[in-house]
Amino acid sequence: MTTQLPTSITSQIDHICSQSLIMPVITINTAEQALPLAEALLAGGINVLEITLRSEYGLTAIAELRKKLPEAWIGAGTVTNRELLKQAQEAGAQFIVTPGSTDDLLAAGVTANIPLLPGVATGSELMMGLEKGYQRFKFFPASINGGTAALKAFSGPFGQAKFCPTGGINLDNAAEYLALNNVMCIGGSWVVPKDAVENGDWKKITTITKESIERLS
Repeated sequence: MTTQLPTSITSQIDHICSQSLIMPVITINTAEQALPLAEALLAGGINVLEITLRSEYGLTAIAELRKKLPEAWIGAGTVTNRELLKQAQEAGAQFIVTPGSTDDLLAAGVTANIPLLPGVATGSELMMGLEKGYQRFKFFPASINGGTAALKAFSGPFGQAKFCPTGGINLDNAAEYLALNNVMCIGGSWVVPKDAVENGDWKKITTITKESIERLS
C-alpha cells in the first residue's frame, strides 16, 4: 500500500499555483452565482479557483465550472474528511485544499488521483505532512498564527516546504507574503467581496481582480 505522496503530485501543485498569484477562496451561496462569478475572476486574470464546501452548492458549482470553463483550474476547499475528498473528486475537482490536517485525511490524499494541499498552522502539523511526503501546504489561518514572521521561521527547519498562506490576507499585506521565498501564492477573499457577489456586480469583481494583479505582479 502506498504510504508516501508521489513526487509528481508536488510538481502538479507547483504548476497549479504558478498559474495565479492569488487563489480566491469562494463560497457559492446560490446556484446562479457560480458561473458569472468565475467568469468575472477569469476576465480579471485569475484562473485558479478554490470553491469551498461550506455551502450546499459547492460540489454542484465545481461540477458546473469544470464543464463550462475548461481553461480554469477548479479546486475544492474546506475539505475536512475522507468522504468530502471523495465527493470533491467525483464532482471533478482538479485539486483539494484542506483547512487543517488529520492523519486519515493526509493518508487519503496520498492515494487520491488529484493533488491535495493540506492545511497547517504549526510545526507539528508540518512534520506530520512531511512524513507522508507532502511538501506543499496551506498555512491557515495565516494572520493569527504569526503571518509572515511564522513563515520566515518555518523556512529554517522546513526548508523544503512551500506555502499558500490564507486567512487575514488582503491587498495591503499580500505583497509581504509574496516576497517570501517559501510562498507560492496567496489565498484570499478580498477579490470576491460579499456585497459584490450578493448584488451580482461581476464588473466590480473583475476590476478588483485586475487592480490586485497589477499591484502584486
